Amino acid sequence: MSLSENALVDPFVFDDFLIREIVRTHDPDDRYLDSGMLLNLLESTFCCTTENVFGAKFDAIVTSDIDLIGSEEPISLILYKISSEILCQCFEDEILHRKTLFLLETLSRYRWDAKVVLALASFACSFGLFWLILQQQSDNALAVSLAILTKAIISFESLSLQHELVDDKLMDITKSKIYVATYWIFRSILVCSSEIADLSNLRLEQVHDKTVIAAWRLHSLGSKLNSLCNELGNIPIKTRFYDKLLHMFKENQDDNQNVLRTLFASQNKFPFKNSSSRDKCGIIELKNKVVILLISKPELLPIDKIFFLVHQTTDFTKTDENYAIIWVPISSSREWSRADKTSFDLFSNSLPWFSVRKPWSLDSTVINYIKHEWNFKEDPIMVVLNENGKVTNSNAMDMVWIWGHKAFPFSSSREKEMWEEANWSVDLLINGINTLSTKWVEEGKNLCIFGSDNLDWIREFNTTMKKIKSASTHLELLYVGCKNPSENMKTIIDTIDQENLCHSLTPNKVNLFWFRLETIKRSIDGQDSTARLDRIATEVTELLELNNNENWAVFGKGSSNDVIKLDQENVAQMGLFGAIRSAFEGDKKCHHNEIIPYEEGLIEKPTFCVSCKSHVEKFVLYKCDE
Repeated sequence: MSLSENALVDPFVFDDFLIREIVRTHDPDDRYLDSGMLLNLLESTFCCTTENVFGAKFDAIVTSDIDLIGSEEPISLILYKISSEILCQCFEDEILHRKTLFLLETLSRYRWDAKVVLALASFACSFGLFWLILQQQSDNALAVSLAILTKAIISFESLSLQHELVDDKLMDITKSKIYVATYWIFRSILVCSSEIADLSNLRLEQVHDKTVIAAWRLHSLGSKLNSLCNELGNIPIKTRFYDKLLHMFKENQDDNQNVLRTLFASQNKFPFKNSSSRDKCGIIELKNKVVILLISKPELLPIDKIFFLVHQTTDFTKTDENYAIIWVPISSSREWSRADKTSFDLFSNSLPWFSVRKPWSLDSTVINYIKHEWNFKEDPIMVVLNENGKVTNSNAMDMVWIWGHKAFPFSSSREKEMWEEANWSVDLLINGINTLSTKWVEEGKNLCIFGSDNLDWIREFNTTMKKIKSASTHLELLYVGCKNPSENMKTIIDTIDQENLCHSLTPNKVNLFWFRLETIKRSIDGQDSTARLDRIATEVTELLELNNNENWAVFGKGSSNDVIKLDQENVAQMGLFGAIRSAFEGDKKCHHNEIIPYEEGLIEKPTFCVSCKSHVEKFVLYKCDE
């Protein structure tokens, strides 16, 4: 027995000679395997199987979505060849150490993470649901350690920035531990395979003694792998990666490539897919573009809001957008559920944006950074990176809801500019809600938007407005419902349509209208106070605070700030027709004065001019009778 074989008798001992032997089996080329996705498939396939588990196979259909670059053979054939080799080794008389090195040599062209996962998947193909590998009970040291070690190797190998995150000495130590961990995973697979093969050929009375011996060997392997887990777990890669992210966004970059490569380092050469064509996309395709990271839960948003967001972010007049949206879904739990993946598949294949192809493989450090530094919680956010990868807006969601693609480049400074140009107008209230209202705004038509939960009042209001329109007044009416619609809202909308009273929003668009008002209010609250913004905020707040039993209307023309509001108080004092007439004639000068003797509570009550029926401004007059 050689010196190295003597060392290997004790599973807790390894030396430089062993590491050199392991490294000699490693001769990688440019081939790439998505080891993380293959491991997820391995776990989900067998963990969901309850019967007929032995002899399970990964065929070409099952593995078709897993990236394998640089190999002419499909994954299913590669797994078959490796599993055959493992079976052959079970019946060889060669020393276990030599068998392990030979198995490593058969996978010499792959990275360390790919070697490990291919070996595990091949073992599973040979022996089906082997609980030693798949069970995660705390008392099964080998199973737990295999799972942890495999994922640690995948995490380390997939992180392309590893050389920037640790010094050369620590990197050498870490790599040595990766080599040894891979060796012991392969060795454990051979031991497990051999034990299973032996047990299957024994008579019943021989099984007990053999099982005791096998259990001891597996426990010893489990202890060894657990020790390696502890050693790999003490390497501060995650902490240093987080620090790298913190400093990266404070540094000046030549373009956005380094930033995107860092955020999606674990996603391989083609981290994105073009949802419309479903083609794989590389980071280079986003160079010189403003990039918006749409970060949300896998279910994204309710369907009506998704459609509205698509409308707001799509400029149908341009074929070459100078910005790109990347959907980055993040699950609420650490593991993606089947419902999460179903939702992701549905939306990522339907929406006209880029999306992360495998969001479940996002590095946990990146996810923590997004949650803590960009304050992502439950609601979707839009983080804007300019052409140089600098964060110019930590959440452009509100400005996109309000102005859509017109808000390009979606920076915080652009949002400020948009509000400096904005007026209190019907354009601000309804533009983009539906095609018809947008057309009216663009044509500069006189508009009236109104709301009520009272069908009788709605009929009366429309009758009155038709009288006004009959006097050659071009006016379009749009019913927008109430903020908190009652159960009869749909009935009201149906009645408006059936009786041809006026135009109305659909129930879903009613919700969007009030959502837009809330968005306007929230966006203004984040701006510096000005007289114009204060007026907009006041008007929007008053609309948002209306009760369902209050009737109101707003008159205006396109983007003009000449807006007239008709509210419940005016109608109660002057009647519907009088309030409307007062609203339209309110700009005419009236110099009527009237002295009213003081009465208790008079100051608090609204008072109207007996001549023009408008609100009067109150003054206090002191008179001396001496």
